[in-house]
Amino acid sequence: MSDEAENIKPFKTEFCRINPLNGYGKEHKIGAPVIEVIDVKKSYILGEMEVPILHDINFVVHEGEFLAIMGPSGSGKSTLMNLIGFLDRPTEGKIIIKGSEINKLSDKEVARLRGLEIGFVFQVFNLIPRLTALENVELPTYANSKYEGGARQRAKDLLRMVGLEDRMNHKPGELSGGQSQRVAIARALINDPAIILADEPTGNLDSKTGCEILNIFTRLNRDGRTIIMITHDPEIAKYADKIVFLKDGSI
Repeated sequence: MSDEAENIKPFKTEFCRINPLNGYGKEHKIGAPVIEVIDVKKSYILGEMEVPILHDINFVVHEGEFLAIMGPSGSGKSTLMNLIGFLDRPTEGKIIIKGSEINKLSDKEVARLRGLEIGFVFQVFNLIPRLTALENVELPTYANSKYEGGARQRAKDLLRMVGLEDRMNHKPGELSGGQSQRVAIARALINDPAIILADEPTGNLDSKTGCEILNIFTRLNRDGRTIIMITHDPEIAKYADKIVFLKDGSI
């Protein structure tokens, strides 16, 4: 086993223990800004009409922080997620990730930054049905990788960390919802990104399984990982250090 593998320890199953603003307690320091959202506006053109979605959004996410973005349906959460995940560009304003401003980068540079610095976890898992769990975790490294020749071993180590050592060669159709989301979390970590961006990660799970997934995010955050979670559920938002409320496109 590699030295890196020895540092990736399996998660222990924990009961849900939620106190307001991350009752687990912080054991690490909040670091420098990793995301800066400055005077951001976003609108779309429908025919001859401009439809505003986000208005003058400002906030900063620091290294090691756990941020929840809350809001009702139609508040602009998904649009904001796309912007801070470098999946879209703002109409006005700046979005800076680790010192790089999206509007000053080419599409190729944006894609590489996104692939290396942001790990995505989605509500619907987004696993490739014909690939095994191991192959799904390894997939992002085909386009971008920080590990020369070591992606397969890292994928195995990450699946072991999330408790799926015995499911590595199973395909998504052979996995439960909770197991599929664990695969998705391992996939998000494969390039050791600065930020984990999770969009309603427990939305398709029962409460017990959702609790287990949230405990994984909490453990990752306690180990120093920056987490941004999109949610409409105030109970889930209580896992975070800080909550940003979005309503009608404004904070």
